Amino acid sequence: MCSVAQRRFEFIQLDVFTRTRLEGNPLAVFTDARDLSDSEMQALAREMNLSETTFIFPRDRATEDREGVKVRIFTVEEELPFAGHPTLGTALCLRGLRGERGEAAEQIDLDLKVGRIPVRFSAGADGAVFGEMRQRDPEFGEILDRGRVAEVIGVPEEDLAPQWPIQAVSTGFAFAIVPFRRLESLSSVKFNFSEAAEFLSRTSARMFYFVCPPENSREARARMIFYNGEDPATGSAAGCAAAWMVHHNVIGSEEQILIRQGVEIRRPSHIFVRATRQNEGVTNVRVGGYAVEVARGTVSI
Repeated sequence: MCSVAQRRFEFIQLDVFTRTRLEGNPLAVFTDARDLSDSEMQALAREMNLSETTFIFPRDRATEDREGVKVRIFTVEEELPFAGHPTLGTALCLRGLRGERGEAAEQIDLDLKVGRIPVRFSAGADGAVFGEMRQRDPEFGEILDRGRVAEVIGVPEEDLAPQWPIQAVSTGFAFAIVPFRRLESLSSVKFNFSEAAEFLSRTSARMFYFVCPPENSREARARMIFYNGEDPATGSAAGCAAAWMVHHNVIGSEEQILIRQGVEIRRPSHIFVRATRQNEGVTNVRVGGYAVEVARGTVSI
């Protein structure tokens, strides 16, 4: 029997947007992907079988300080220019690795396909580290027909909030923000993703983000269902939702609220969002949360 030389790649798995292991949104981070091809990264993402897997390409510190840490994001199906929980989770992972080397970091910038995304850190009295990313300024797209959307997602039109529009919003990845009137209706949503994808293909949005906006509280609920099932936490969509809420006066400028997601699939996630109204626009979209490490390992290929 002949032996074949194997290449080994270390990874760290975290649960993101939670402080509790086995909750939140899982993420695999390959800490040094410099010898991996595009096809190998896609295959490894399929092997990990999580909603996203990230790959870090270390560079010298001067380059990373100037341009950011180069990171690529893959789902089981494709590479993404931007995604929220991979960005936050990877940044928190990098901060932890630097901390193991005795290096403190108040901010780490990631160099993603969508551009440079800064993530700032703050530690609480208990030592838990909170990370907050600033996303790109939002682009507000078309208003979608409420009746047609209700038909596509399989709910009565009266379940959707009439006082706010269904609108495509992007901070690097476009979502159609769909506001619901009641939490009960949001929790019971079931729809055919292929039919929804066909509808969305004729819009600027890639996916739906279902939101029950806060009423007399600082807490909203959300769901996001895509080709790999239901997402426990969608940081990119939460940023779009924050921009949408400020734009349509659902929440105030600089008002931080909590978005709870993943409750229905028993992976509760806590996403903290805020944004700034500036003249007629919205800027400074920030999405934050915690992450906990659950595993480290090595993959041989």
